[in-house]
Amino acid sequence: MTMIPAPVAGDGLATAGRLAERATTRPGRHHKITPMTVVSYVLMVIVALIFLLPLLFLLNTALKTNAEFLVNPNGLVQHPHIANFADAWREGNFAAYVLNSIIYTLIAAFLGTLMSLLVGFPVARGYVKHPRVWQGLFASMLFMPNTLVTVFQLALRLHLYDTRLGYTLILASGVGVGPLLISGYLSSIPREIDEAAAMDGASYLRYLLTFLPVLLKPVLSTTFILQAIGVWNDIILATILFTTKSKFPVTLGLFAFKGTYTSQWSLLAAATLIVAAPLLVLYLFMQRYLVASVVGGAVKG
Repeated sequence: MTMIPAPVAGDGLATAGRLAERATTRPGRHHKITPMTVVSYVLMVIVALIFLLPLLFLLNTALKTNAEFLVNPNGLVQHPHIANFADAWREGNFAAYVLNSIIYTLIAAFLGTLMSLLVGFPVARGYVKHPRVWQGLFASMLFMPNTLVTVFQLALRLHLYDTRLGYTLILASGVGVGPLLISGYLSSIPREIDEAAAMDGASYLRYLLTFLPVLLKPVLSTTFILQAIGVWNDIILATILFTTKSKFPVTLGLFAFKGTYTSQWSLLAAATLIVAAPLLVLYLFMQRYLVASVVGGAVKG
């Protein structure tokens, strides 16, 4: 009968030490810093500074008094004057303008995203003839100039000139890159899901408007964000279609504020941050969907 030697005290610790040593010397555990890695990080820092420095300068200006800004425009604020934001909000009547822009943005972005889904789905699935031609048409629409004269005449003849409805509908019709994003992301969704829903008795519109948005949440959120940015920042179409000041979006309100307070740089900076803040908040809440949309469309597609 073979006797198994009893373990000697300290053998367990020695074995654990050897395993730990192997784990630490296993290839691939050490992240080597290569020149390309350094260059990548340097480029990311440069890009971040390019975007952050103007915002930081704007914030620094908004926290100064006008006298302090005129004495030292590029210097750091010494005594923050937060009242600039309240003064700009009150004197520029931004409460009404921001409310108008929120209404325009939410409705137009929602309708634009919905139209992008209704158009992009049949093209991506090949349910229409010549889907590649449609894809090319979607791409070519991005490079077409704005036909402002035609839009103005259309709104005038449909009695939509100087109306909130006309402005919102025209903005919603500019779907932009939405159909391309949705049709590209749909390549990651198996066609068998469509067939299973049809076998279960789901109609085309029910499947498109209730089941599919759950699967397309990242790309629909991305489309909504891009649409919302375009609507919120619009000033040209608003200048053409609106004459009543109470219907102005926040961009036209900021433009009017600039004309009144041209020499008040601190108030102008505060007003600019007030206009930009809602979009920044929207992006912070929905950025994970934006990343998921890009990664999903690139990897799965």
